[in-house]
Amino acid sequence: MEGLNIKNLITPVFNALREYSCSNPAIFHMPGHKLGKGIPVNFLGDLHLLDLTEIPAFDNLHDPTGIIKEAQQLAAEAYGSDHAFFLVNGSTCGIQAAIMTICKPGDKLIVARDCHKSVIGGMMLAGVRPVYVKPGFDRSFGITTAIEAAVIKKALLDNPEAAGVLITRPNYYGVCSDIKAISELVHSFNKVLIVDEAHGAHLKFSDRLPCSALEYDADICVQSAHKTLPAFTQGAYLHVKGSRVDIGMLKYYLRIIETSSPSYIIMAFLDIARAIMQDRGESLIGGLLEKLEAFEEKVYGETGYRILSREFGANGCIDRTRLVINAAKTGKTGFKVGKILEKKYNIHVEMSDLFNIVCITTAADTEDDFNRLYVALRGIERSLTEHPQFTDIYIREPEIPMQKLGLREVMQAGSVRIKLKEAEGRISKDIVTPYPPGIPVICPGEVVSRDVIRYIELIIEAGGVVNGVSDNLEIEVL
Repeated sequence: MEGLNIKNLITPVFNALREYSCSNPAIFHMPGHKLGKGIPVNFLGDLHLLDLTEIPAFDNLHDPTGIIKEAQQLAAEAYGSDHAFFLVNGSTCGIQAAIMTICKPGDKLIVARDCHKSVIGGMMLAGVRPVYVKPGFDRSFGITTAIEAAVIKKALLDNPEAAGVLITRPNYYGVCSDIKAISELVHSFNKVLIVDEAHGAHLKFSDRLPCSALEYDADICVQSAHKTLPAFTQGAYLHVKGSRVDIGMLKYYLRIIETSSPSYIIMAFLDIARAIMQDRGESLIGGLLEKLEAFEEKVYGETGYRILSREFGANGCIDRTRLVINAAKTGKTGFKVGKILEKKYNIHVEMSDLFNIVCITTAADTEDDFNRLYVALRGIERSLTEHPQFTDIYIREPEIPMQKLGLREVMQAGSVRIKLKEAEGRISKDIVTPYPPGIPVICPGEVVSRDVIRYIELIIEAGGVVNGVSDNLEIEVL
């Protein structure tokens, strides 16, 4: 529009985004293109020219016969799946459609407890009865780790009527469960295996990283391309392999859950991300790993920080591009260190927890980014040398609360908001989860325990954020 100056308009979201992007930040968070550094310049010009709609020449996402069909077939070939679907509502819609495809109302689904909250939402929509299984827990870093095949086997034996199994791999910290053992086990029971591989869209493209779940025949695999590839936010892939999944039913639920006005910008960059990684992924990830190795050598040689992949990386069980830095020896929480990085150094990490900061690194990260992070971490450590190390009380794992009411029943039930400290013994209406990483500590229909209340209080007192708990420390209960 001629004569219109954006500076004369009140645009808080636009202004904040522009201010951040122009401030020369070091970005260790998603999306994986890192302000476009991971995308060739010729793909970034005139993005508005890509914002089109489903006219005949541009195909139909929900009934593709032309260019979208071709692009999805190329994605399937690149990842080794039989069918690939572009998702423009993020991995969330793919996870939820997958659950609704394999489960009827009332069915059981065996679910690793470190699932993302989208899994809980999908089970609520499907009327599923969850059977939660616990992953391992590492007290040294204070994080959940892999889910053991033996744990899943016991759940399958105890619940032979379960429709399938859903695991998260890799988890937010890059830890990868033994997908070969789990896949063979689940299929020996003739069950469907769904893998939330939201953080692993890049694994396929380097022999130096753990394999993708598709390599060992996961039936459904959902990947957030925007997290680790040069794709735009909300761009994801859903893959199907084998014959255990009803493709027609899956398409049906995707049509219901996903928007009817898909973004062609998101789809175009799903196509671009696949093409870039298929053409140069091995060398791009190799270059990233070399920069990470140099960074880690300096950290271990000159500071007291610890790095998860250095200490938990045996047998290919961890994604080495996920940089988890333990800051316990600084005497400050990971929350605090993350805030200092942001406020003092203009370095922005993906997430922090009680002991760690978590950096999403991708091929778009530069040597300068890692140098800035190293200098900042060293400066923070030197400024906090007088602080004592944390006591063991922070390194704990809350027990899974008792499920008192079914997920579908909870959706229909009335509720009230009460103080968190008064909620012991009440049934939760909502998902209560530290976010990130988005792993629930209370799910709908579960009884709020004193143990969980104290865990939530510790996180909030330490500077963390817990979704489902209001600013005045209230939660929604039945």
